[in-house]
Amino acid sequence: MQKKILEYLRKEQEYVSGDQLSHKLGMTRQALWKHIQELRDSGYEIVAVPHLGYRLESAPDRLFAAEIISGLKTKFIGRKIYYYDTISSTMDVAVELGMKSAVDGALIVAEAQTKGRGRLGRIWFSPKYKGIYLSIILRPKILPNQASLLTLLAAVSVCEAVKDVCNLELQIKWPNDLLIKNKKIGGILTELNAEIDKVNFIVIGLGLNVNNDLKSLISQATSLKEENKEAVSRIKLLQEILLRTEDNYLLLQNQGQRIFLEKWRQYSVTLGKRVKVYCQKKHIEGDAVDIDSDGGLLVRRDTGVIEKVLSGDVVHCR
Repeated sequence: MQKKILEYLRKEQEYVSGDQLSHKLGMTRQALWKHIQELRDSGYEIVAVPHLGYRLESAPDRLFAAEIISGLKTKFIGRKIYYYDTISSTMDVAVELGMKSAVDGALIVAEAQTKGRGRLGRIWFSPKYKGIYLSIILRPKILPNQASLLTLLAAVSVCEAVKDVCNLELQIKWPNDLLIKNKKIGGILTELNAEIDKVNFIVIGLGLNVNNDLKSLISQATSLKEENKEAVSRIKLLQEILLRTEDNYLLLQNQGQRIFLEKWRQYSVTLGKRVKVYCQKKHIEGDAVDIDSDGGLLVRRDTGVIEKVLSGDVVHCR
């Protein structure tokens, strides 16, 4: 019901009488007042003036489903939203929902995570109301060995969204780190549920430092607020991330990976670097020369042999 109240107040923009609003929504004036108070408690600024009624003055920078949906331009990504104030990890919930046949494009978003995680079981620090912590459930028509493409796709989508909303240039460190001026600002985590020749679903997770203050960031990390010197609307940025993700996802589904892989190369800070890649209890050293059609990193050893790496930790040597 609160969603309907917000929709109506946004639509009218000016004052709406309590009688008109309660009649429109089929409730008593007393019930309407209770809902208005609950919305105010959630951070909405709703003005009440005798003989004029109610008017929505401002909305909080909270990732409420109603705020995300309002103005969202996607066709299916983010059209079903599971919102949590605090949760252990959006990835855990997304995997569980994926097993229960959640729709393609379902979004799980949280204001804070107590056990946010990155690759290889690492912890992602998720302070409340500061960052964007989300997971998206997708059901792509691709082979399981192409799943790593979704990590690259998500990274490109975030870079495009940040450039559009904040006018900041992010860099991608293969396979999943998002950097700005060589400081980490975000990361992508992708988990796969598949059979031998079929992807059941893929969960893309994102942790992004948005309005974090310097004192709340770990060493060698930064946030959009620190780089932009002003707070960023998390709602506006999230909406753009969802739109860019959908655009690139449809591009992958309809035209293959060539176009968005070329986008990835433009944002890459790994290609052209001397790297050490630690994977499966060994390491590969050489020059990062390109990525393969399935998202693997191509490393040319000093012997001239080019080796493809599908996963691992990358250290830039120079």
